[in-house]
Amino acid sequence: MLTAVDEVEAAVGRPAPIIALKQVRALDDGCREILARCPIAAFGYRDAAGTSRTTFVGGTPGFTRVHSPTRISFARPERGEPRGPVSLFFLLPGVGEILRVNGTATATRNARTTIAVDEAYVHCAQAVLRSRLWQPAVPAEPAPAVGGDGPLYRPGVTEFLAAAPFLALSTWDSAAGSDTSPRGDREAAARVLDGHTLVIPDRKGNKRADTLHNLLADDQLSLAALVPGRGGVLHVRGRGAITDDPALLATMALRGMPPQLALVIDVEHAEVVANDAVARSRMWSPGTHLDRATAPDLMAVGAAHLAANSAGAPTFLLRAVRAIPGMTRLMQLVMNRAYRSALHKEGYEEVRSALPPAGGGGAESPLRPVRVAEVRQESPSAVTVVLEDAGGRPGRFDFRPGQFFTLVADLDGGQLRRAYSASSAPGSSRLEITVKHVEGGRFSTHVHTGLRAGDHLGVLGPSGSFHCESPPPAEMVLIAAGGGVTPMMSMIRTRLADPEDRGRIALLYSSRRAEEIIFAAELSRLTRECPERLSVTHVLTEREGRLEAGGVRRWVAGLSPGADAHYYVCGPEPLMDSVRDVLAGLGVPPAQVRHERYTSGAETTIATTEPQEMTVERDGRPVGAVIVEPGRSLLDAGLAGGLPMPYSCTVGNCGDCMVRVRGGEIAQNEPNCLTAAQKADGYVLTCVGFPLSKVTLDIAEP
Repeated sequence: MLTAVDEVEAAVGRPAPIIALKQVRALDDGCREILARCPIAAFGYRDAAGTSRTTFVGGTPGFTRVHSPTRISFARPERGEPRGPVSLFFLLPGVGEILRVNGTATATRNARTTIAVDEAYVHCAQAVLRSRLWQPAVPAEPAPAVGGDGPLYRPGVTEFLAAAPFLALSTWDSAAGSDTSPRGDREAAARVLDGHTLVIPDRKGNKRADTLHNLLADDQLSLAALVPGRGGVLHVRGRGAITDDPALLATMALRGMPPQLALVIDVEHAEVVANDAVARSRMWSPGTHLDRATAPDLMAVGAAHLAANSAGAPTFLLRAVRAIPGMTRLMQLVMNRAYRSALHKEGYEEVRSALPPAGGGGAESPLRPVRVAEVRQESPSAVTVVLEDAGGRPGRFDFRPGQFFTLVADLDGGQLRRAYSASSAPGSSRLEITVKHVEGGRFSTHVHTGLRAGDHLGVLGPSGSFHCESPPPAEMVLIAAGGGVTPMMSMIRTRLADPEDRGRIALLYSSRRAEEIIFAAELSRLTRECPERLSVTHVLTEREGRLEAGGVRRWVAGLSPGADAHYYVCGPEPLMDSVRDVLAGLGVPPAQVRHERYTSGAETTIATTEPQEMTVERDGRPVGAVIVEPGRSLLDAGLAGGLPMPYSCTVGNCGDCMVRVRGGEIAQNEPNCLTAAQKADGYVLTCVGFPLSKVTLDIAEP
C-alpha cells in the first residue's frame, strides 16, 4: 500500500501548472448558467456525527439557488445534516464536462442546505466518456458470487455494482477540505473482491489526484453509484487505501493495459435506496439531454476561468482567441479528439462524444419551473398563490376553465406533488392557484405557512376533464362547497371577461360561516357589475345546516333553468352524490352534468422491500425494461429510465397514466380515479402503482 505523497506522485505524476489556474474563488456568469440548467449533482458531506456520506441531490433544472457569487443553497439531502467541508459536482445530461464546487456547509434552514463556496472549476469529460453515462443502458453481466458475509452481501448490492459504470467518490483532507470526484469505467466502476472489500481502478487523468492525496491524510470515504436507467443509488461508506499491486492491477487491465493505481475500500456500510433526485431528473431520458445549440459551453467557462487567473499576455491571448467566431466550437472538437485519443491509449474502444448533435435534445420535460409572484389571503383558511415562469421569458398559461394543475415542491429533502384547480382565467402570463388549508396536510401547510414571493415550484398540467366546454353553454349552473368553488371561479372569471358572451351563470355556494367564503369580495362585486349574467346564492352551514338534497332541489327549481343548461358540481362526496340524485330526478341528462372529485392516493406509498423489473410494451411489442426501486412508483421508474410513459397529474386524479397489466402483481394507493370496471379489466395507474413482483405493462392507449 502507498502511504506517502512522493509514492503517489511517482506513479501518477504532478499536474501541469495550468491545472491550478482553472480554479476560481467565486461563481461567475458561466457557473451561474450551468447551475441554472443543471438538474442534478453529486454531494459529499459529513453529518453531525462525523459520518461520511455521498448522495445525489436536485431533481429539476435550476434546483441550486445562487444567492451570491460565494453562496448557494439547495434542498437538504435525505439523510443527516451536512456539517463542515462539503463538495459537489454538477452534471448536465448529455454533456461530458462537469462543474465541481467545493465549500463549507454554513446552515440548514427551512429544509435547505446553504454552502459557502470556496472554489469552482470545470472538470474534464473522461469519467463520463469512460462510463458511457449518457448512452443507452446495456445489460449487465451476472453479478459475481460474494463469499462469506459482509455489507456487500446485502440484497441487491452486488447486482447493482455489477451494472454501475459511474460513481461519485468523496474524500476529505486534514486541512478542512472536501473533494467529490467522478469515477467511470466501461463496465463496473467498482469491483467486488469479497463481502467487505471493493476495488476501484485509478486510471490516467489530469494528475490532480485529489482523492489519492486526501486518503493519505484521512482514510474515511463514501461513494454513491449509478446505474443508467435506474432511479436508485448505491450508498457505500468505508475506509480506503492506495495500492500498486501488479497482480491486482492486472485484473482490471483493458486490452492489456492496467490502471496506474487502485483504491481498495474496506466497506463498513452498503445499501441500495431509491433516490428522489435521480428519478425526477430523468437524466437518461433523451428528452432531457442538452444539444450543442443550447448547452452551456463548459469549455468556454473553463477557458474564462483560466483567463481570469492568468496574468499579462496569456490573458489577452486567451480572450482574443475566445472572441474569434466558432473558436469555442473548434476547441470542443479538439478536446473531444484528445479525449478519444487518451482513452484509446488506456484500452477503451468506441469512445464517443457525450454531447449529442445540435437539435438532438428531443422534447423538453413537461415540468414547468415557476416562481411565486404573490401569496394572497382569500379567507382565514384559503390563500391564492400567483405563479409566473421562473425564466426571463414569461409564457402564457393555457388551459380550460375548471382544469387543475399539479404543484411540485421540494420539502424536507424529498418531493411532494399536489393537485389544485386554477382559479384564474386562462391565457395570462400568471397562473392563480387557490389552496385551502387541510389539517395535517404537508403541502397545504407549507403553502400557508412557508411559501413566500420569490420561492420556486414546478408545475405539471393542465389536467382533468372537469372544465367548461368551448363554446360554453348558454346557461351554466354551478354548485360548490368549501374549496370546490376554486374551479368555478375560473369559469366565472373567464366567461364574464368576454364582453360578447351573454350567457347566464348561477352559483350555489356552501361555506361554514361568512368569513370562510372564498372570493367573497370578488363574487359580490361581480354580481353587482353583471346582475343579468351572474347570480350567487350562499349557504352558511353554521347557521342554516348542511346543504342537502331538499335544499338543492328547491334552489334549482327556483332558477327554472332551460333544458339545455349544463351543471358543474365540486365539493365533498356526499354533496356530489345528493346533487347527482336531485338532477337525475329532475330529468337532467347525465351528459349535461360534470363533477370534480379529488382523490388522495398520492398521500401514502405502498411498502415494497425489493427491486423489481418492469417490462413495458405497446400493443404487445417491447418498448424497454427498467428496475423499479423499493418505494418508487411504476411511473417514476419508467420516466427515470427514459421510457415513453403516459401521464399528466402524477397524483392519481386524472387517469392519463392508466395502463394494462399483462403480467405480475401490482398494488396501488387508494382511493384513485379508476372505476371498478377498469380495475376489473386489469388497468392500473402507474403514478400510484408499485410492483410486488416482476411486471409487464402495456402502455397502448386504452
